[in-house]
Amino acid sequence: MKLDLPFVRAQFPAFTEPSLQGWAFFENAGGSYPCIQVIKRLTDFYMKNKVQPYYPYPASMLAGELMDASYQRMADYLNVDASEIHFGPSTTQNVYVLANAMRPMWQDGDEIIVSCQDHEANAGAWRRLADRGIKIVEWHVDRKTGLLNLDTLEGLFSKRTKMVAFPQCSNVIGYMNPVTEISQMAHTHGALCVVDGVAAAPHGFPDLKTLGADIYLFSLYKTFGPHLGLMYVKQGLIEKMENQSHFFKEGMTKSMITPAGPDHAQIGVVSGILDYLDAVYDHHFKEPAVPSERSRALNKLFHEHEQLLLGRLLSFLRSREDVRIVGPTSTQERAPTISIIPRNKSIEAVYTTLTRHKLMLGMGNFYAVRPLMDMNIPLQPGVIRLSFLHYTTMAEIDQLIAGLKEAL
Repeated sequence: MKLDLPFVRAQFPAFTEPSLQGWAFFENAGGSYPCIQVIKRLTDFYMKNKVQPYYPYPASMLAGELMDASYQRMADYLNVDASEIHFGPSTTQNVYVLANAMRPMWQDGDEIIVSCQDHEANAGAWRRLADRGIKIVEWHVDRKTGLLNLDTLEGLFSKRTKMVAFPQCSNVIGYMNPVTEISQMAHTHGALCVVDGVAAAPHGFPDLKTLGADIYLFSLYKTFGPHLGLMYVKQGLIEKMENQSHFFKEGMTKSMITPAGPDHAQIGVVSGILDYLDAVYDHHFKEPAVPSERSRALNKLFHEHEQLLLGRLLSFLRSREDVRIVGPTSTQERAPTISIIPRNKSIEAVYTTLTRHKLMLGMGNFYAVRPLMDMNIPLQPGVIRLSFLHYTTMAEIDQLIAGLKEAL
């Protein structure tokens, strides 16, 4: 089965937007294009259902039904219960709330292991618990490769370890960490496993039952949807946390870690992401399947296409002596998020030339300050990041390679 790219791209209005014609989008790690299903649902909600939900009049009842459907449908795709799904304004805000909610679970002097491969916005709140009596144990990356070593992690556990926090995939290193193995290791030591999936989920939604993490977070605006953060929190864990909502919400797990509910409309349109995934599945496969099975089939389809493009780009980059690839240089266990550093020219000069080739890319540290520090890479100007998704074409990869040839 081969991904029908024209069908896929037809689901994204950006690819027919006149102002974007000729531009190739390679900053998907910062946020994906939204699919038409989300855009239509959002417009529809704001026109018809932008009222306080769950009241007994038609517009309000429908608003509540649309929101409830988003919880249930997303849970079905992730293979968990709807009660374990929570939406907040952003992943960064969700981590902040979780850190405050979980601190009372632990005693002064208890330890949490936090990796140095993280996006700081999704890890800084854990580290700030050091000011509140928690010992932070750093899990550093390898200075040359940027990878996390599991033998090193094993040596960081103690009898007081309560949690391990790490990314499934770094937003600058691009390597896919073995979440299931790390989860099992943490649980063996009686610790919780908290996974930042922001850089991984855009390449395929996880089966959270298989991963085994206690908490998994990602951003919906990087998975074709609205600007929301999604939290999966394993059944029963919230009941051990301190309520972060109003006092009368104590015991109402749907509210306890979402103290300031996000836009009702955005929750209601999360279903649009799943409309898109369903449409792609139905176009490519004839067999009926439950959402979690659809997700696995789509992941394989997306992965094979992304790997084909990634192989071509990495092959070109490996052939050059004038550029450094940050992180793994092969496609194995690698997401199509590649950071590079020019060897003979300044990052700014290379970036400027790439922009002239109508290439939309990222430049900087992307809040991934700790892995860059561990690898002795200056935070400014940082790196140039090339990131793409399953809707990217080989012609756009060739456009990028042509730009890199001149720029480097």
